[in-house]
Amino acid sequence: MSFPDPHHDHHRCTVSLIARAEQVCAERGSKLTPQRRDVLACVAEGHEAVGAYDIIERMAGREGGARPAPITIYRALDFLLAHNLVHKVESRNAFVACSCAHGPDPAVLMICEACGAVSETAAAGLGRELATLAGGEGFSPRRTVIEMTGRCARCAEGA
Repeated sequence: MSFPDPHHDHHRCTVSLIARAEQVCAERGSKLTPQRRDVLACVAEGHEAVGAYDIIERMAGREGGARPAPITIYRALDFLLAHNLVHKVESRNAFVACSCAHGPDPAVLMICEACGAVSETAAAGLGRELATLAGGEGFSPRRTVIEMTGRCARCAEGA
C-alpha cells in the first residue's frame, strides 16, 4: 500500500480491515471479541502509529465510552499482533493497522517523519534473505518487521 491520500475514504479502509479481521479469526477458530474489535478500530482510525494510551483515550472519547484498563488494551493488542492484524512500530512503541495480507513475508513499514503516516508493503525477496541469514546463525525468527523513516512524497514536495 502506498501512502494514502489525506482525503481518501478512510471509513472504507476501516470497514475492510474489520472484515478481514473477522475472516482471519474465523479461519483460525479465534474470536474477534467486541473489545478486540474496538481496539482494532481505534488503531485503524488513521494511518499513523498510535500508542496504547492513545487507544484508551480514543475509546473513552466515544459516546459514553468507559476508560478501559491498560492491561485490557495490551491483551487485545497482543491478540491482534499474533493474528497479523496490527504491527508494532518498535521505534515509536506504537501500533499501526496491518494494511495488507502479506502472510509470512516480513512487513516493511515506511514512516513519514513529517506527517506521521505509515505505509506498509511486503518484502518477499528480502524475507527469504533474512531467513537464510537467521538460519545460518541457528536463529529462529518469530516475527520480522522492518522500519524505515523519511518523508513521504507529499511531505517531500512540500519541504
